[in-house]
Amino acid sequence: MEQFNRYYLDLLKNKYAQFDGRATRSEFWYFVLFNLIVSILLSILDGMLGTNYTYEVATSTMATTSAEMASVSMTQSIGYLQSFYSLAVLIPSLAVSIRRLHDTGKSGWWVLLGVIPIVNFIGIFVLLFFYVQDSQPGENQYGPNPKEL
Repeated sequence: MEQFNRYYLDLLKNKYAQFDGRATRSEFWYFVLFNLIVSILLSILDGMLGTNYTYEVATSTMATTSAEMASVSMTQSIGYLQSFYSLAVLIPSLAVSIRRLHDTGKSGWWVLLGVIPIVNFIGIFVLLFFYVQDSQPGENQYGPNPKEL
């Protein structure tokens, strides 16, 4: 419970949009863990309450024989609670990701690798590699090492 208060609630209250400075691996990964847990719980709650909406992703019509046609449609369901939560934690998620990159000595602009469509697949693995690296020892251009404070 201490980690939840320290790395999740404190980050949401006190570091909501703090893009400068550095974030340790613990701060980043605990935030990711608790963010995932809350997202899963809200998705389950959406399903139980029926507060999700379904939309059609794609429809395909194909001929099975010369006289018959078959139609296949793909739908996706997204919950209102989970969508609202995702929107609410977008800024703190970006902020802690950028501070984590700063802790490894990288620019926060590297986070764009995860959103550029063509580079996205490889970019996610590059970002993951940066996120698991240890803190850059001592002070860097983004501030003092948070592990040494």
